Amino acid sequence: MKFRNLAVAAAGLLLWAASSFAQITSLEGYVKGADGKPLEKAVINIDRTDIKGHYPTKTDKKGHYIYTGLPIGTYNISLVVDGKEMDRIQGVKTTVGDPIMNNFDLSKKVQQQGAVQNIQQQALASGQITKDQEKALTPEQLAALKKQMQDQEAKMKKNKALNDAFTAGTNAMEAKNYDEAIAKFTEASTLDASQVAVWNGLASAYIARAKTKTGADFDSDTAQGVAAYEKAIALKPEDPSIHNNYALALAQAKKLPEAQAELEKSVALDPKTACKAYFNLGALELNAHQDDAAAGAFQKAVAGDPTCAEAYYYIGTGLMNKATVGSDGTVKYVAGTAEAFQKYLEVAPNGPHAEEAKAMLQALGTKIETNYTDPNAKAPKKKKQ
Repeated sequence: MKFRNLAVAAAGLLLWAASSFAQITSLEGYVKGADGKPLEKAVINIDRTDIKGHYPTKTDKKGHYIYTGLPIGTYNISLVVDGKEMDRIQGVKTTVGDPIMNNFDLSKKVQQQGAVQNIQQQALASGQITKDQEKALTPEQLAALKKQMQDQEAKMKKNKALNDAFTAGTNAMEAKNYDEAIAKFTEASTLDASQVAVWNGLASAYIARAKTKTGADFDSDTAQGVAAYEKAIALKPEDPSIHNNYALALAQAKKLPEAQAELEKSVALDPKTACKAYFNLGALELNAHQDDAAAGAFQKAVAGDPTCAEAYYYIGTGLMNKATVGSDGTVKYVAGTAEAFQKYLEVAPNGPHAEEAKAMLQALGTKIETNYTDPNAKAPKKKKQ
């Protein structure tokens, strides 16, 4: 009897052990770096939140990580690169079955950060947050932006006259009343010359008004805009957006080398601006008929931001222009032409140049008629026998 009870107890222990063994799970995923490529040797910290537990692992050459044998529970998964936490996924609830996928893509995070930074800069410059901008921000980002704007407003309100002049200038800019905007921003700059937003506003007003002018008036307003941006940069040299806008003003002043240098500074200060800055640089060089330099700039744009769709399109069109025609009428395209248009469609399948890109791809490898025949020309008369 005792042996039977012992056997029953042992069976119960085995059943409990089997049940406990079954209550485990696995977490896995893939990690991409800021360049969109697999990130090797990144640290993945898996921390249980319902009961204390810490399970670190690393990614392999393919950017893949997996941790098996985890107890069923709730976890936070954090990505650490060079000792710095770069991203986090919280509240992952595990279940029995196949490994639960949790991927990290720092290239998307970089894009999101760039978009948030642009919204912050626009809102701080205008003093307003639009509904679309609010929708694009998380509650935490929106709260931080409002705090920044409140701090900026508090500084401006120290001098009511300064605040009134700045507000009037901003309203005039929105109404495209550039004369009034210039007058008000100038007034604000005399009240407090240490306000970056004032010089940015004044520069924007001069550059915008210049585009409505010609000749000497155009040159004068553009020069004034350039000078105002220089004042803004002197106050905040670490701001990449000011360098970018300053570059465009320099280009308007036909100072292309200086514009190129400023765009390079913008990217050096914030690599996330590579797409915008290098694309602007490429556009400036195209307008100056520096096609090879423009191609190099567009290549830098996609190298810095693999999702820079417009740069891919212009890389493709630049390569199309280098195509040659053989003696048999076959068009020989430069290597990489099709790939550039394909990449554009991959990144922006519904982009503004999608149809043109598709048409370009269809044209690759076709023949053209090298012998021109005038359809209106009269056929030669046959000689009489």
